[in-house]
Amino acid sequence: MSLRFIYGRAGSGKTSLCLREIRDSIETTGGAQRRILLVPEQYTFQAEKNLTAGFRSGGTLDTPVLSFKRLAYRVFNEAGGITYPHLHPSGKCMILYRVVDAMREQFQVFGRSVDREGFVSTLSKWVTECKRYNVTPEILTEAAGDIQDENPLKKKLMELSFIYARFDTLLTERYRDADDDLTLAAEKLGQTHCFDGAEIWIDGFSSFTPQEYLLIGRLMERAARITVSLCTDVPGVEGLEGGPDLFATVQAARLKLVQLAVERKIPLEEAVHLNPAPLFRFAGSAEMAHLEQGLSVWGCWPWPHKTKDLSLFAAVDLFSEIEAAARDILALCRDEGFRFRDIAVITGNLKGYDTLVEILFGEYGIPCFIDRKTEIMNHPLVRLVLSMMDIFNENWSYEAVFHYLKTGLTGINPESIHRLENYILACGIRGNRWTSSQDWTLTPGLLPDDRSEADAAQLLAEMNAIRLQVIRPLMEFRQKTRGRHTASEHAASLYAILIQLEVPRRIQAKTDEFKQRGEFSQASAWSQVWNMMMDVLDQAVEVMGEDTFGLERFSRILTIGFKEYSMGMIPAGMDQVLVGSMERSKFNEIKAMYILGANDDQFPPSPPAEGILTDQDREMLKKAGVELASDTRTQAMDGDFLVYRALTAATKRIRISWVLANTEGRALRPAAVIHRLRRLFPGIQEKSNLIPANTPEEAMETVTARAPAFRQMVQAFRHWVDGRMFQTVWEDVYRWFDKKQEWQLQMQALREAFLYRNIAQPVNQLNIAGLYGDPMTTSVSRLEKYTGCPFAFFIQYGLNARERKVFEFTAPDVGTFLHAVIERFSTRVEQGEMTWRSFDQDWCREQVSEIVEELLAQMRGSGAASSKRFTALTRRLIRVAGRAVWILAMHIRRGNF
Repeated sequence: MSLRFIYGRAGSGKTSLCLREIRDSIETTGGAQRRILLVPEQYTFQAEKNLTAGFRSGGTLDTPVLSFKRLAYRVFNEAGGITYPHLHPSGKCMILYRVVDAMREQFQVFGRSVDREGFVSTLSKWVTECKRYNVTPEILTEAAGDIQDENPLKKKLMELSFIYARFDTLLTERYRDADDDLTLAAEKLGQTHCFDGAEIWIDGFSSFTPQEYLLIGRLMERAARITVSLCTDVPGVEGLEGGPDLFATVQAARLKLVQLAVERKIPLEEAVHLNPAPLFRFAGSAEMAHLEQGLSVWGCWPWPHKTKDLSLFAAVDLFSEIEAAARDILALCRDEGFRFRDIAVITGNLKGYDTLVEILFGEYGIPCFIDRKTEIMNHPLVRLVLSMMDIFNENWSYEAVFHYLKTGLTGINPESIHRLENYILACGIRGNRWTSSQDWTLTPGLLPDDRSEADAAQLLAEMNAIRLQVIRPLMEFRQKTRGRHTASEHAASLYAILIQLEVPRRIQAKTDEFKQRGEFSQASAWSQVWNMMMDVLDQAVEVMGEDTFGLERFSRILTIGFKEYSMGMIPAGMDQVLVGSMERSKFNEIKAMYILGANDDQFPPSPPAEGILTDQDREMLKKAGVELASDTRTQAMDGDFLVYRALTAATKRIRISWVLANTEGRALRPAAVIHRLRRLFPGIQEKSNLIPANTPEEAMETVTARAPAFRQMVQAFRHWVDGRMFQTVWEDVYRWFDKKQEWQLQMQALREAFLYRNIAQPVNQLNIAGLYGDPMTTSVSRLEKYTGCPFAFFIQYGLNARERKVFEFTAPDVGTFLHAVIERFSTRVEQGEMTWRSFDQDWCREQVSEIVEELLAQMRGSGAASSKRFTALTRRLIRVAGRAVWILAMHIRRGNF
């Protein structure tokens, strides 16, 4: 039994040495010696691929490549426990919600936070952190006892301890938490023999959690030798040299491993130092070697030459930054023989770049795989399920109904949905008018318009038919879920309506559609989401047991579950550019690296928010002997190591870019590492697109792919028309596109656009008659409208385009309404026996009241008609209109006409 370290900076050959030693061991001892390669979870596939490469005999079945998670499974497989059911993180969040929801009235610190967005997820992450750092509820209770009563942390820890303990009790009744696997594996390791006398290589880690340290310590007791490779510049086991704090995290890991070995009396072998000059990874580029040295050693001398392999790019905006990177990638592959798989793109803010990278790289014909996980909360199926329940929880609100309808999974024609939406908005329909047994009889608009009775009847018939199509399945679902039910009963009702709506068939159709269009990532997402939803329902049923609750709480539980699910994609091919984040992605044998978004606060990214415990809370717990994850200040310092790892991942080429302004036009600063690179490389290549290309060579660099080149050509001709600089290379580009048959439609549109002159032309009389009627009538206000803006006149009176009507009653609407009341009252007087000089005030008030009620009946929405506000408005209108009509009558009586 022994422990050995392999030290070396990035690119020194640590992984290559581990793989070479494993291959040599297989060649010499074969199956007589157990061997294991332990690597991070996301690196297992690549490590296995690297291990098999160049094998001279046999396979590698005797040398498994494991992560800590897979190593734990191997222990359970031999010692027992492999079949014990695990709970998904979404199930954990449901249990935590059940715990805190039951105690919300008793909790003084967290009682008001139970229903806050993201609280349960944050609480789940905190429980995971406690388990990874072997912190139990008892430890938290003990720590709380040592804190003064007036300190807010005391109450916080007591409540957290209760939540943690109750969570563990409910969980262990039927499940095992995956966060406990490493601790349990360490306990059961003594019951196994699969690691006895094994030689273990641990590679690719910069730090370990206490759980992992515990498991490594138990492995030390069983294995013949453990070799740990660490990315650091260490002359010996006594100390570290190099840049301040750069390798601090790695140093702490080394010291902890040494401590574990000393406690178990495991001898330390002589360490292997791998820091040749130049480092193996950068043997083909002296500039890259100097970059690595300058980042790891302070005071490094500046590079005396102009750079060829290292360049900087300042972009005007995000779009042009990605586009410039795409052009450069194509140039590398076209001119220097690079493959797409030799290139990686990395950013500190992947969410801000991934969608645009996918679009623009597609335009440039660059296949790429974006290493990301996509949350399912915004997937149409999830929105369908949640909005279906929101309809009843929010009493048929406009938002809930049309979130449901616009998922595309209800089977209702989109055109019908749009027409229904316009009708609902115009009439203000909500609440029980959706489910009323009576047909809708409202006509959209505040007042009756000039629509014929036949048109109105046809519209109402269409709207009522669509309404029935909408409410039938929903009301069946509501009948089954009304009142309190178990999660199992709610889930069964939900599943029944999804089957009734033929959702599985529609999902399969969508999947097939995306496959036919070549959008395999979308096809993969649609094929996964149904099973994920079923998993969430299963876990809700298991976790909530026989508890009964209403539909609103069931919706809340499902929302918590859905938020914990995300979809990962598998690369569709081998020859692709890898796009990832600097924190998550692992790169192997990358020749060229493009770093996007190297702005301050993004490269490295800012540490996450403090969470359940503040930095001050963590500091107090640390003094009390309770070790948890690093605070935000320590995580910010660890960002230097992330930058170092990103900048030293490529072997031949690196290009770093940043944006000068955000989407709002505010100036942005480059990251601190940019200034350091300028000091290390005074002659570094720097480019920017702040000033348009002003030489033929610069213009030619933008001509790389067809669609982007066409866009650039149009922009260049626009500049020419505006009198700005124009490069003749675009004339050649124009002639090239003009010869291509498939681009003739675009070229014709381009010519028409540039030859267009804004000169009014005579309009055909038939067209005028069709637009404005025959004979055409006008008015002073219409003529004023035409003088002010002819186009507005054309839109309003020619096309009869109108804004979508929305049910509301504003001050101008009141004026229009009162005019209508007076007009209708005048008609009654003229057609009846009364005259303006003969009726009394009581008769006037009675007639006005009837007219107001008639007009309001044609504009009422269900919610408005039954509201106290609308009742008060009706009384006010009757009073004001009655007074206005009576005053008008008095004027007439006192006049001479």
